[in-house]
Amino acid sequence: MWLVIGIIIVAVAVVLYEYRLRKPDQLVLSEYNGKIVERKGRFYPRHFSLALPNTTQSSQLNIESSAKGNLDIKIKLSVTVAASMQNISSLIKVGGWNTNAVTKSAKEFETVIHSLIKEFTEKYEIEELSSEKIYNYLHEKVNVSKAMFGLEIISLTVQSFEALDSKISDALRQQESARILEQTEALNQKARITASRAKLKADEQIALMENELDLKKLQLKKSELEQESALAQKRVEDELNRKRMQLEFDKKELELLKNNPELLMLTPQAARLAEASQSLKNARTIVSLSPNDLQQGSDLVEMFKNFLKNTAKGQSKKND
Repeated sequence: MWLVIGIIIVAVAVVLYEYRLRKPDQLVLSEYNGKIVERKGRFYPRHFSLALPNTTQSSQLNIESSAKGNLDIKIKLSVTVAASMQNISSLIKVGGWNTNAVTKSAKEFETVIHSLIKEFTEKYEIEELSSEKIYNYLHEKVNVSKAMFGLEIISLTVQSFEALDSKISDALRQQESARILEQTEALNQKARITASRAKLKADEQIALMENELDLKKLQLKKSELEQESALAQKRVEDELNRKRMQLEFDKKELELLKNNPELLMLTPQAARLAEASQSLKNARTIVSLSPNDLQQGSDLVEMFKNFLKNTAKGQSKKND
């Protein structure tokens, strides 16, 4: 009985001593059939497993290199890496079977970055180099780190690039300043040209619209003049028709008076003459014929004269 209890106590002590609880920020590895595999369980045997910190590691690199012509330059980099789950074997191969495997592999990776930068900068003049060009070159080359070092590149940033000689640095800064000012001036001139082009286009559109408006006004004016001309023509035609009708009426009236002289007594001239003869018996009667009255024609005038002569003779005889 006591032997069983002792065995149980020893087994519990061994389990408590050997097994550990896997933390959320740990990557637990073990070897199985010659391959590195990851343990997924919550507990793991510490002597048969490797617990790696599954966190990112950042480092600042100050790399001194040289451009073409042996001009010394200084480049500041910021690199952040983490263990690559797809290339654990490469990570263990470079960093070893210990908890500092990621740190050792990152150091090896920094050495590769140093060599890549020196290889790149020695090919170009110092004025041809820039942080952007260095970053693009490194971004293209460091992708091999996943397979070679078992690392995942979280971020890679070129913070600064400058020459070690202060005079060259000042010259480069002045050159960059001049380039920026030139670009700014070019952009300003381009903006002015664009604004002038836009204003010219707007003026052309405005002139075109004003021309169209003037044409529409001329068309409306032409239509109005045509309507006024048509109305004037209609008034003239109506006036001619009216005068023609009046002339026909006067002609018929003259023919009627010519055929019937006794009707002359019904005319306004005869009425005025009769009235004057009744009021002034011993005076000569003067009858004024206005131009409007003479429009009836010369025949009517002659007939009326004859009528007046006959009437005057009859009155003279009566007075005698």
